[in-house]
Amino acid sequence: MADAPRDHSPTPRHIRLTSHPGQGAGGALPVHWGAADPQARGPVVGTTAQRAQRNVIGTHSGSYGVYRALAVAAGKMVRGHRADLTDTAPTDAIGPHAAWADPERIVSIDPWGASVQQVYAAQIAAGVDIRPTIAVTKAHVHLPEIKQALAFQRLQVDGRILLDDASAAVTKIAVEPVWWLPGVARRFGVSEAELRRALFEETGGMYPELVTRSDLEVFLPPIGGQTLYVFGRVQDLADPSVTLTARVHDECNGSDVFGSDICTCRPYLTHAIEECIQGAQRGGVGLIAYSRKEGRALGEVTKFLVYNARKRQVGGDSADKYFLRTECVAGVQDMRFQELMPDVLHWLGITRIHRLVSMSNDKYDAITGSGIAVGERVKIPDALVPADARVEIEAKIAAGYFTDGAVPDAAALAAVKGRDLG
Repeated sequence: MADAPRDHSPTPRHIRLTSHPGQGAGGALPVHWGAADPQARGPVVGTTAQRAQRNVIGTHSGSYGVYRALAVAAGKMVRGHRADLTDTAPTDAIGPHAAWADPERIVSIDPWGASVQQVYAAQIAAGVDIRPTIAVTKAHVHLPEIKQALAFQRLQVDGRILLDDASAAVTKIAVEPVWWLPGVARRFGVSEAELRRALFEETGGMYPELVTRSDLEVFLPPIGGQTLYVFGRVQDLADPSVTLTARVHDECNGSDVFGSDICTCRPYLTHAIEECIQGAQRGGVGLIAYSRKEGRALGEVTKFLVYNARKRQVGGDSADKYFLRTECVAGVQDMRFQELMPDVLHWLGITRIHRLVSMSNDKYDAITGSGIAVGERVKIPDALVPADARVEIEAKIAAGYFTDGAVPDAAALAAVKGRDLG
C-alpha cells in the first residue's frame, strides 16, 4: 500500500441525473468519498427529521432503525428526536490514517464516523442533524475461560490488561456500516447499476432510492455492524513494530453466547482472547473484530434448518456432506463475503498482523489481498474442538482451511520471535 494517499479532491467526476432536484449541491451537503479533509469529504447525514438535509440512502442504526420506527409508531419516541451528543466523544483518538483518504481501502464504513462531534461541530451548531456511526468507549470483559486460564496459570494478573477480579481491560468500538456504493461495486467486480438493482429487488423494494437516486452514492444498509475489542493501547495497532495479535470473528449466537458445542466458534473466540491478552501483556496489542454475520450471514433460522438436515441424513452427519446440506437449504454455502471485512483494519491504521488467530483462508486472502501483511497463523488447539464439532472442523480443513502448512511473512514472523511470543 502506498504511503501517500491519492488525490481525491472534491471535483465532480460526472453529472448524475436525479428526480429530486431540491437536494444535492443546492440542498443537502455533498459527500466526496475519499477526500482527505473531513470538510472536503462532507458529513454523512441520514436524518429522517429534516429530509432536505439527507445525502444518503437509508437511515442510521442499521437493523435497529426498524425498532426506532416501531417506537415512533407506538408513541414511545418523539418523531424527529435529535441526539444530544454532549460528552459522547471517543475515549481514544483514532487516526486519521493514510487509508482514510484512499477509496480503494475503505468503502464500507465512514472513517470520520467516530469524530463527527469534533470535525463537523460547525455544521451541527448550524442545525444539520449529523450522527456518529462509530463509538469508542472503555470496558471490562469477564469470561469464565479467562478464569480457567488463570487457574491453570496460562495467564497471569498484571493489573493493567488482566485485573485482580479476572476481568480484562479493553477499549470497545462499535461500528455501523456505511457503504459507498461505487467502491462496494468495484470490490465485488460488478457495475454499480447491477449492485443497486440487486439491493433494491432482493429487499422487496425497501429502498427505491437505490434505483431512482443515482446522485446519492452512500447507503446505510439495514444490517448489523461490528464490535472491536482492543487489548492494550489502541494507537499501537497502527505501529507495525508492535506485535499485533488479531482475530476477525463472525457472529455465532448459539456458541458465542449460549455455549452450543456443535461448532468451534466460542472456543476459537475465547482462545483468541487469551492469545490477545498474552500478546498485550508482553508489550504487544490484541484485537478482536466481531462481525454481525450470524450463520455465515444466512441467518439463525437457516442455520438451524441445516443442523436438522445434517443430523437426519442417511448415514448421519459427515464432513463430505457438510457444505452440501447448507447449499441445499440456503442456495449458497456462505454469504459472509470477506471482501469488505478489511476496511475496519485499514480504519485502525493496521499494516501488519503478526499473529492471525484464524484458520480461514477466505479471511487471510481478504486481509493480505487488501495490502495488510500477515505473519504467523494460529489454529485452534485440537483439545478445544468439541466432540460434536469434529465434523465441522474436518469439513473446513478438507475445503482448504489452514492447518500447519502456511508460509508466514518472514518479516512479521521475525518480529514475533523477537518479542518471544512463541
